[in-house]
Amino acid sequence: MLMKKIIVVIVLVVIGIASYFYVSKNHRNIAKEEATYQFTAEELASQFAINPDQSESKYLNQVIEVSGTISEANELELVLDHAVVCLFQNSPNLPSKNKILTLKGRFIGYDNLLEQLKLDQCIIIN
Repeated sequence: MLMKKIIVVIVLVVIGIASYFYVSKNHRNIAKEEATYQFTAEELASQFAINPDQSESKYLNQVIEVSGTISEANELELVLDHAVVCLFQNSPNLPSKNKILTLKGRFIGYDNLLEQLKLDQCIIIN
């Protein structure tokens, strides 16, 4: 009986330590990472039109640099060429619609219904 209590305490301590290190680990700084891939918004969208599953698994969680024309914009997101949705962590000074822009962000997924690619933690390159 005493041995079972000791084992339970040891397991709980190990779980607690593992949880602490998981929660407090350093998070990625996308702004400092080099882009793994560089595309225009149209090139990237065409890859997903051909083979969405393969493209998503290839680019998921990768830092991507994308350029295109702003088709929509609000405080925390913008859309390039009606295909790439870029989410910002803070409210940048966004250029107006129809301006050509290059940005970098982490690819987080593809929305089949809206046919949009999603990037988060975006920063404006130029």
